[in-house]
Amino acid sequence: MRGLMYVQRGRTLWRSAQASRRLQVSRLHRPARQLQQKRVMEGEKPWALISEVGEQGYLEELSDILTQHFQIIGHRDFLRDPQLYGEKIQAMFVWDFKPAAEASLLSSLPSLKVVANGGVGIDHLDVPYISSLGVKVTNTPNVVDEATADIAMALLLASARKVVEGHQIATDPKTTHIMQCPMGEEVSGATLGIVGMGNIGYKIAQRSKGFDMRILYHNRSRRSVEDEQAVGASYCQKIDDLLKQSDFVVLAVNLTPETTGLISHRELSLMRSTATLVNISRGLVVEQDALVTALRSGKIRAAALDVTHPEPLPRDHPLLGLPNVLITPHVGTNTYTTTRKMMQKMVQNALAAVTGQPIPNEVKP
Repeated sequence: MRGLMYVQRGRTLWRSAQASRRLQVSRLHRPARQLQQKRVMEGEKPWALISEVGEQGYLEELSDILTQHFQIIGHRDFLRDPQLYGEKIQAMFVWDFKPAAEASLLSSLPSLKVVANGGVGIDHLDVPYISSLGVKVTNTPNVVDEATADIAMALLLASARKVVEGHQIATDPKTTHIMQCPMGEEVSGATLGIVGMGNIGYKIAQRSKGFDMRILYHNRSRRSVEDEQAVGASYCQKIDDLLKQSDFVVLAVNLTPETTGLISHRELSLMRSTATLVNISRGLVVEQDALVTALRSGKIRAAALDVTHPEPLPRDHPLLGLPNVLITPHVGTNTYTTTRKMMQKMVQNALAAVTGQPIPNEVKP
């Protein structure tokens, strides 16, 4: 009996040792299995072409929004071996107009299902041509409204109160005492003319109301009486009437054949000599040669531009040398909050197109 008991104990110890060994082996192989599962999951993600991650493309701290749902390849890496990746890519994300959706690039992407644009404006995309290839086009409306309205007011205020000039005086190593600083223009109580009263234009009006500004607007169609009363805005059926009365004119229109060159010599000649032109739409909305002439001759007081054509301007462009011009490098949507929302909407649109689901923000030809 005692011998049998020893045998049973030995078997129990052996089984326990075997179980412990299996557990250790399992633990050793678990990271390998997890890595293999991760690779399988990565392989299931659709491929997407982007510009790049870094200074010239997507912010590194926000690129996880893309990599969470797509396997991404930068345009530069793609060009090194188009045949390797061309068949795989189903989505192309266009950020800050890059990569350019040109025919030569699109022809190398036979599996492409969607061009997902970051931002509202799609004037840089040939939508009819892209659609003819069976490829969907999407954009990101509404998410840019708040940030773009903010930059409009920032430019207006900075130009009116000569913020940049004041900063330069305050930080100049030669400044030992403050002389007479440049005199600015009053914003509170001034007349603001908004050309283009869509979502962004309306949000500019909301902000302007806080400065007790008199608000005029010109639009293809008149907004409701309720909308007008909410911000105290008056409709100008003719843009000429708005230009003649406004101390500040803000351009918030989409770039279309009708709005290209909307502000030229004639329109600038109608503005007050004390007026400021603020452009947050597209550079081509303003005839830049005409603007240079108006600024040099004193037909208008100043211009504040977040957009030009091209971007950036050639370093010898006359606009860059004028003291009554304030230019920012198309930063209207550049906030972390707005950028993240834009990227999330781009991914949402692209995933819908790739999986054959209804696309939230499809742009029709």
